[in-house]
Amino acid sequence: MHASTSASATVAGASAISHRLRWRVVDIVVAAVLGVAIGLVFWAWNTVGGTWFVAMDGLTPGLGGIAVGIWLIGGVIGGLVIRKPGAALLVEVIAALVSMLIGNVWGISTVLSGLVQGLGAEVVFALFLYRRFTLPVAMLAGVGAAVGAWVFELFYGSSPNILKTVEFNVIYLVSLAVSGALLAGLVGWLAVRALAATGALNRFAAGREARREV
Repeated sequence: MHASTSASATVAGASAISHRLRWRVVDIVVAAVLGVAIGLVFWAWNTVGGTWFVAMDGLTPGLGGIAVGIWLIGGVIGGLVIRKPGAALLVEVIAALVSMLIGNVWGISTVLSGLVQGLGAEVVFALFLYRRFTLPVAMLAGVGAAVGAWVFELFYGSSPNILKTVEFNVIYLVSLAVSGALLAGLVGWLAVRALAATGALNRFAAGREARREV
């Protein structure tokens, strides 16, 4: 009897987890909408962030990474809102694709960069089994996206960062991590909270949590 009860509980638990992580039509639609909206943010940031990047890099080579965080925010917001495997990756890639299609100087590398950045954020949410979506987790996801960006730029392109000095790469990694934690993690978390407060996320756990806190 006890063995049967335990087995039933295990099956029920597995079924509940499967249901929680299963994508719904609304998840796909919202992921697409978020991706397009964040892609427009990326496009707007291309000028502001690009100028800031050059200025900081001129001050100290590698310090330009402090301006990158906004380009990492798609994975953080996607993961916080949808809370399903692949959400962080999908939203970041869609946003990067939109930014590329509108027009920027980086072309296809924008999408490739979005892919590794989304994977970086995705890994963090996966480590917490898609169960924790607190501010510290959001900031860690931003750092994960930053590490993805750092690794990508270390090897990609005609002048990869691996050809530069160790000092440059250390400064760049630290700058990216700080920017990822603050501009992607903190700002992304606050953006989701603000969006939830409007009622736009009522069909998601993020929206239900916001209502309980009111």
